[in-house]
Amino acid sequence: MTSLSERLRDRRLDAAPRRAQTIAFGASGFPTQLMSQTFSAFVVYFYVSHLAVPAAWVAVAMIAHGILNAVLNPIVGALSDRIRTPWGRRIPWIGLGIVPLVVAFALVWMPPELPAAGLIVWFLVVVAVYDVAFVVVVLNISALFPEIFRTTEERARGNVPRQIFAILGMVLGTAGAPALYSALGWPGMAVVLASVCLVLLVWSFFGGMIERRVPEASSEAMRWRDQLTYTFRNRAFVPYVLGSLCVQTAIAVILAAVPFYVRYSLHAAEGEGSLLLGAIFVTAIPSIVLWSAVVRRTSPRTALLWSVAVFGVAVLGFLAPSDVLGAALVGVAVGVGVGGLLQLLEVVLAQIIDEDAVRTGHRREGAYFGVNGFVVRGSVVLQAVVAAVVLTASGFDAELGDAQPDAVDGAIRLMLAVVPVGFTALAWLCFWLYPIRTRDL
Repeated sequence: MTSLSERLRDRRLDAAPRRAQTIAFGASGFPTQLMSQTFSAFVVYFYVSHLAVPAAWVAVAMIAHGILNAVLNPIVGALSDRIRTPWGRRIPWIGLGIVPLVVAFALVWMPPELPAAGLIVWFLVVVAVYDVAFVVVVLNISALFPEIFRTTEERARGNVPRQIFAILGMVLGTAGAPALYSALGWPGMAVVLASVCLVLLVWSFFGGMIERRVPEASSEAMRWRDQLTYTFRNRAFVPYVLGSLCVQTAIAVILAAVPFYVRYSLHAAEGEGSLLLGAIFVTAIPSIVLWSAVVRRTSPRTALLWSVAVFGVAVLGFLAPSDVLGAALVGVAVGVGVGGLLQLLEVVLAQIIDEDAVRTGHRREGAYFGVNGFVVRGSVVLQAVVAAVVLTASGFDAELGDAQPDAVDGAIRLMLAVVPVGFTALAWLCFWLYPIRTRDL
């Protein structure tokens, strides 16, 4: 009888993945996005509004989190490309990181009773563990995508289940989380979400994460200096990664602003944020299929430009609503653009990796996803800075409860609509400069 280790070692993908493998691999999108979006959307709100930690302190802690996460990405990516094991380049990292990742995520929302200074120390320590495990697991899952799916056609179709799972994770993480913490409290929410993440990650790991037999010449280690030189001199990667940073920042700012928007601008119950966020992400599900068809008939660049434009125009609508229903209708339009961004960003990055392999003779998925992660993690820092500046300038004070100064409403609407539009416009310009105009190389 073969051991579990031997079964994992002997699995290799030699042809197009089967439908069951594609779906199982796609299932990884659910827990990773659930954790990521719950953290992005509610951690500032949780520590500032519920635990009464000063907003400036939380901003500094978030900056430290963003810096650590950013630094880890290129290191883990380069190591993943260089290390050789009988089980492959990516699989061992993922298998070892799943349990620490899920446990650390739960502990973020379960701090002991401590003064504000103690809570910040708890945050920094627990989030450091979460950051390491998240990068190890998610970067290596992402690095498998261009390897498993090899053409724009395969990637457009194969990315559909993954992004649908991802959106469902976002719905539970950002729209379902308010309902969960309202009913069960924050620790109860943490336990439920962490348990769901563990089950989905284990299924995806055993059912869909299979590496190809990469030719030794194309998978051999590249010198660290050459890694950086080839990556940052890539004329396609530089505009892509800057555009991706702007897009991720726009989305992060929106998610961070929604809880404040619902409570202090729309004067609705916290749980009603589920309706607004649900409208965005539920609409994004069918739009993924739409954008998959668009990219197969045009090119990754063209489809990405269209999706960024739709997203940017729609976000401006958040300036007007006076109730949650009106905001949810705006969210429907925003969701169409979000679906395109989710579907297309990794398809474009996979195209860049293919082009690099033609030039260098090396498959460097880990390096590119790592450097991309390094740059786009700046969105966490930018989000924290935007939130701290806007809330502090408006006179927001968590101890006042709902009796906030009049300026708070306008400032929150500015944070939710105008600031993201600015970042979206910069993203569109970057993607317009992206030089690969064809569908496949």
